[in-house]
Amino acid sequence: MLLSYLKVFFVAVYIILVSIFALIFAFIDRSFSLFIRLNRILSSGVLKITGVSLDITGLENIDKNTTYVYVSNHSSQFDIAALQYSIPQKFSMFYKKELSNIPIFGWALWAGPYISIDRENAEKARRSLEYAKLLMNEKSISVLLFAEGTRSRTGEILPFKRGAFHLAATSGHPVIPVTVSQSQNIMPKGKFQIKKGTIKINFSKPIDTSEVKNRKDQIELMEKVRNIIIKNHII
Repeated sequence: MLLSYLKVFFVAVYIILVSIFALIFAFIDRSFSLFIRLNRILSSGVLKITGVSLDITGLENIDKNTTYVYVSNHSSQFDIAALQYSIPQKFSMFYKKELSNIPIFGWALWAGPYISIDRENAEKARRSLEYAKLLMNEKSISVLLFAEGTRSRTGEILPFKRGAFHLAATSGHPVIPVTVSQSQNIMPKGKFQIKKGTIKINFSKPIDTSEVKNRKDQIELMEKVRNIIIKNHII
């Protein structure tokens, strides 16, 4: 347990230091290239400090010049670091609006390309999706969403929410299903403990969304992506 506390302390200090630079970069480079590159460096450092390694497959399915909606399952806080490091292109993700209030780290999230979402306010959530489309269409920044809406305690794939698939359908960008496995063993939800281990990440082939026209189509797309993730998932 003492080792976990030390890891958390060093990770916290590291995140604060890098967040200072991220905050600066977010204002001086509005293409967000520097911000996103720094976040990849941040994630690499977090993984090294904590002794977590990655086993990444399916990178050949990603065209770096194409804008995607990445849809992933979610079992651990380490999913974020793992995906920030492994996705090989500029991308944004959604975060709970409350995180914006955290000094330095939250301010950097707010200033950068990441998208604040208020789950309790449908109109504000809709505006967040519109901003995501703006990033995708005007800045060619892909977007990552955790379709379950919350972390799974056991690693089991929870039911998906429709927001990611509404975004994909209305933006016209293809979906890449992302399967994250075994991260719940690194830092289980509700436990203050960090263990060494390997997180497995699989990027499946892109799914075209040009024929996804209505709510029924979106639900069918959602089920298709969820089934792909379940098939590739390893407990």
